[in-house]
Amino acid sequence: MREPGKGVTIRDVAARAEVSVSTVSLALNHPDRVSPATRERVLSAADALSFVPKEQAIARARRTAKRIGVIGPFSSYPAAMIRLAGVLAAARGEPVDVVVFDEPSAATSPAPLLASLPRTGRLDGLLIVSLPLDEPLVDRLHSLDLPTVLVDTDHPGLSSVRIDDDAGGALAGAHLLDGGRHRFAFLGEAQHNDAYTTPARRRLDGYRRALIEHGRALDPALTRWTTRDLDTAQATARDLLDAPHRPDAIFAADDLLAAAIVRAAHDLAIAIPEDLAVVGYDDTETARALSLTTISQPLAHSGNEGLRLLREQMRTPSDALSSTALRPHLVHRETT
Repeated sequence: MREPGKGVTIRDVAARAEVSVSTVSLALNHPDRVSPATRERVLSAADALSFVPKEQAIARARRTAKRIGVIGPFSSYPAAMIRLAGVLAAARGEPVDVVVFDEPSAATSPAPLLASLPRTGRLDGLLIVSLPLDEPLVDRLHSLDLPTVLVDTDHPGLSSVRIDDDAGGALAGAHLLDGGRHRFAFLGEAQHNDAYTTPARRRLDGYRRALIEHGRALDPALTRWTTRDLDTAQATARDLLDAPHRPDAIFAADDLLAAAIVRAAHDLAIAIPEDLAVVGYDDTETARALSLTTISQPLAHSGNEGLRLLREQMRTPSDALSSTALRPHLVHRETT
């Protein structure tokens, strides 16, 4: 039996790819002179036939696709995963290779894996999704001259695509006020480092501001922080609902925490929305499954926009920075 690739010629590759022999030669030796689609077709045919061209030729062909790293807490936060889906959707059909790095949690700063990038491999650009940054890390990125764009986080030294979380919190507060609620509470994810402002805290700031503007106040005793573990969050929510002068409205910093509130209320036989209104944040599948009123972020669009901005920076390097703020909106369902 003939060994894979043995005896396979450039003519075989051309026939499989349905292009001319000269096009195969160009794709391997001068890849910038053929379209990305043609180059990919030739490379796929070469791979399928186990054709082994000269190493220098195949390396040149594969290098024309820019290699972009995307790092974020994708296994920890559904919202981050939807942002990643937006990045991948925008990358389809484009001459880019996307390499995904998962950082398990965004609750600490700085992220260990992020601090080690891009030593993990050759990168032409980097998207940082929903992760805090410290100054040494930003300085390192600048020293590497690596085009970098932040998504759902920001820093004055880097371009970013972020959500106006303050406005989202204000939307939640205004909606609960419009519903005639009187005693307000908040549940957010606890952070292990106070050196940066988290999205949850920005959402709390907007929520608190909306209440103050209408002559109401958020009782500090009814502001609680927990972990994004459903059972732990449910225990915290239950404690909140057992408090003297129980709240009749709770804004949760994300949909998982809102789900924990709904479970705790059910255990305590508190009727939703009659006796307790609940608003979440993100508009994930959890919110839709529970028919939860929530603040919807343009999650996938933020990933699209982040990749677009990064590719623009890679094509035309510039010291000018770009900051895009996307606005969320409220989705009214059955919990308010």
